[in-house]
Amino acid sequence: QVQLVESGGGLVQPGGSLRLSCVASGSISNVYSMDWLRQAPGKEQRELVAWIYGDGVNNYANSVKGRFTISRDNAKNTVYLQMNSLKPEDTAVYYCRYRTTWGQGTLVTVSS
Repeated sequence: QVQLVESGGGLVQPGGSLRLSCVASGSISNVYSMDWLRQAPGKEQRELVAWIYGDGVNNYANSVKGRFTISRDNAKNTVYLQMNSLKPEDTAVYYCRYRTTWGQGTLVTVSS
């Protein structure tokens, strides 16, 4: 059974950077994407931020395109989200997802 553990969240000033990591334990197939989603405070829906397949093919939500970079290390079963030029509206709990398995989330707060 796959388990996902995120890390790297924290408090950062607007314009700053953070790098999130998600380590997967268990059997991961490169056929499926690993995804980052976020849920902003007070919002019920989670936004799909970025996703990446095992061959490196990836895509981003328009809201983060050009600022966030997703990468994947298949040997380490790890996916990363490099977040640059952070804005207050990026404040959210960020979740890693593989198929139907979710991590516990890591909080990112962008504030001065």
